[in-house]
Amino acid sequence: MKIELKDKKVFFENKGSKKEIHPFWLRERVNGDDFVDKRTQQRLFDPTGLKENIEIDHLNLSKDFLEITFKDGAYTKLAIENILKEFSNINEIKFIDKIKWDSTLEDFNNFEFKDNIFEEQEMYKALINFYKYGFVIFKKVPTRNNFIVNFANSIGSIRRTNFGEFFDVKSKPNPNDLAYTSLPLAPHTDNPYRKPVPCIQMLHCIENEVSGGYSTLVDGYTVTQELKKKFPDYYKILTEIKVRFQFIDQSVVLEDWAEMIQLDENGEFKQVRFSPRLDFVPLIDRDKLELYYSARKKISELYNSDKYRLEFKLSPGDLLMMDNHRLLHGRTTYDANEGNRFLQGCYIDYDSTEGKLKHLKRKFNL
Repeated sequence: MKIELKDKKVFFENKGSKKEIHPFWLRERVNGDDFVDKRTQQRLFDPTGLKENIEIDHLNLSKDFLEITFKDGAYTKLAIENILKEFSNINEIKFIDKIKWDSTLEDFNNFEFKDNIFEEQEMYKALINFYKYGFVIFKKVPTRNNFIVNFANSIGSIRRTNFGEFFDVKSKPNPNDLAYTSLPLAPHTDNPYRKPVPCIQMLHCIENEVSGGYSTLVDGYTVTQELKKKFPDYYKILTEIKVRFQFIDQSVVLEDWAEMIQLDENGEFKQVRFSPRLDFVPLIDRDKLELYYSARKKISELYNSDKYRLEFKLSPGDLLMMDNHRLLHGRTTYDANEGNRFLQGCYIDYDSTEGKLKHLKRKFNL
């Protein structure tokens, strides 16, 4: 990709194709002090009020910059790198390669909490690992005063649900979800019935006095890629058929229709939803149902296989941050009579981690 000049016009060349960059596109990107607020990077002018017939008066192209003077008197100096980024639609988060993992993973992406970690380069490293593996564990996070709220809001903003701003995960009478019991929980994703599904879940261990109650994680990305390779018909139907996910309690009914494996606009992995206690397959053609039920059974077997499941015990102060669109989580059974097992949870969305990651990259010039 490169920029070229000819006859007071700017051209963008990519893979042998050369196209002119519209002068108006360049004019609305002027970045001088009279045009852009340096603190917020917001325009000080309304581009919809510009004349439509914007013309270029003078151009100068160097290795790193394009300088433009327009006939209306405006002048700008644009970084070539930034122009090329816009034309290639680069999303730096998407370009962090996912690393597939299974039960053989040994590095649990542990980072030790420190008072100002949210503004340190260590947090940048932790977030990079989060996008690579789908989870990260912060050690020695304060367990007092619902600190999970402070932690989450220091990265972004908590996504409040019907469970509250945050929720206490422990065995209690008359629960509205099996999470609030001592029963084992098979691998699942949270809130598949929501529109949209919360992206990231945090679980902070406050107390863990029981011998059981181990946390489990499964990489939905690894499993679905394995399914695609070995059982393409199963993979295909799980990416096509929308099922109804539903949550009901005394105060709310939540529903959404979605595929168990959701793909992006390029047909690549985007999200998994899996919670057999909450899904309802639609009434469709018998042959399709036969295939669908076989596919669901197979992916359930893979999700529950020892081959893919990590199993570990959270200690007080451990805060697990996991990608709810990629990972499945669960726990083993425990005996509540042995002592307390108390975790606090909350949700945040991708714009939180993306925004923090970009801020830290800018701050440390990475």
